[in-house]
Amino acid sequence: MQEVPSTVDATALLERLRGWARELGFSQIAVADVDLSSAEPGLQAWLDAGHHGRMHYMAAHGMKRARPAELVPGTLRVVTARMDYLPQATEPGWQAVEWAGLAEPTQAQVSIYARGRDYHKVLRNRLQKLAEKLEAEVGPLGYRVFTDSAPVLEVELAARSGLGWRGKHTLTLHREAGSMFFLGELFIDIALPLTEAVSAHCGECSACIAVCPTAAITAPYRVDARRCISYLTIEHDGSIPTELRPLIGNRVYGCDDCQLACPWNKFAQPAVLADFDVRPGLAGTPIAELLAWDEAEFLRRTEGSAIRRIGFARWQRNLAVAAGNALRQRDDASLRAALQRAGEGAEALVAEHVAWALSAPPSSLPLSSGTSSAGAPA
Repeated sequence: MQEVPSTVDATALLERLRGWARELGFSQIAVADVDLSSAEPGLQAWLDAGHHGRMHYMAAHGMKRARPAELVPGTLRVVTARMDYLPQATEPGWQAVEWAGLAEPTQAQVSIYARGRDYHKVLRNRLQKLAEKLEAEVGPLGYRVFTDSAPVLEVELAARSGLGWRGKHTLTLHREAGSMFFLGELFIDIALPLTEAVSAHCGECSACIAVCPTAAITAPYRVDARRCISYLTIEHDGSIPTELRPLIGNRVYGCDDCQLACPWNKFAQPAVLADFDVRPGLAGTPIAELLAWDEAEFLRRTEGSAIRRIGFARWQRNLAVAAGNALRQRDDASLRAALQRAGEGAEALVAEHVAWALSAPPSSLPLSSGTSSAGAPA
C-alpha cells in the first residue's frame, strides 16, 4: 500500500484538501475505502431484474462498478465530493414554486439541476484542480476524476464516506443540505485517512415513494429506471411507452418530484457557483415556444448544458409528450399549431409522438388546481 509520504501529516493533509475543495466551490469532501463487495449482491439483483432499462453499459461493466481498484488499478482511496446546485437566487419556499410549475400544463418543466451549466464540465474541471493541488503537496500521484461519467457506485461511495445516507429514492441525503447536490469522485493511489459514515434519517417516511408519478420507486431503495421519468426523458432513446406518456405531465427533461416531496430538502443550500444559475428559456417557458426552436436554435440555447447531450430529436419527442398532455387537459390552438409545425418533415421518432399528441380530443375542461400532476400539494 502506498502511504501518504512520511514527511506529511495525513490528517492535516485531509484538512488542507477540505480547504482547497471549499475554495473550488465544493460543499463537502470525504474519503472512502475501495472495498464495496457488500454492495455487489444488490447491484446484481437490480441488473438481473432489468431495472437498468436500455442503459446497457451498466450491465456491460458488471461488478466493475463495485470494484474501484479494478476500474482504476492501483486505487487505494476514493475522495468523494458534493457540490450544491440550487441556483444562487433560490429563496425559501422554492418547492412550492416548482409544484406550481408542474401544475401549469402548457409550461415546460426542466429539472432544476439542468437549468444551468452542465455539471459534468463544472465538477470534472474542479476535481482536476483539486487533484493537482494534492499532487503538488505529496508528489507524483496516480489519480482519475469521475462525475457521473464511468461505472462508479457514486451513492454507495458517498454513503460509506459520510457525505450523507442513501434515501429511499436512492439519492444521497444530507441533514444540512437535503439532496440537491451533485456527486463527484477522485480515485487516488495513496491511503488518505478514511472518514466515517453517518446514520440514516429517513425513518418511516415514504413521501418520495408515494409522490413518484410513475411508481418507479418500486420499494425503498429500489428504482426501476424503465418507469422513471428522468430515465425516459434523458437516457431512453426510443419511443416512450404510451401508457407512461400521460404520467409524464409537463416534464420535458428529468423529474424532481421525489426531491420536492422530501422533508430534508427544506435544508437544501444554494450553490456557491454561478454556473448553476438558470439560463434563459429553461424555466417557466411555454411548451409552444420551445417547440418553435429549430435544431440550430436548440444547439445554441443548450451550448454548455447537460440538455444538449439528448439531441434535438429526443428534445422534440419530450416536448410533444408534454404538449399532448396539456391538450388533454385543455385545448390550445397555438399549441396544436406548434405541434403541427414541429411534425412537418420530422424524423420518425418525433413524428410518432407528435401524432399521439395531436390525437388528443379538443377539451374545454378547466385546469386542475390545488395539486400538481404528481398529486403533491402545489
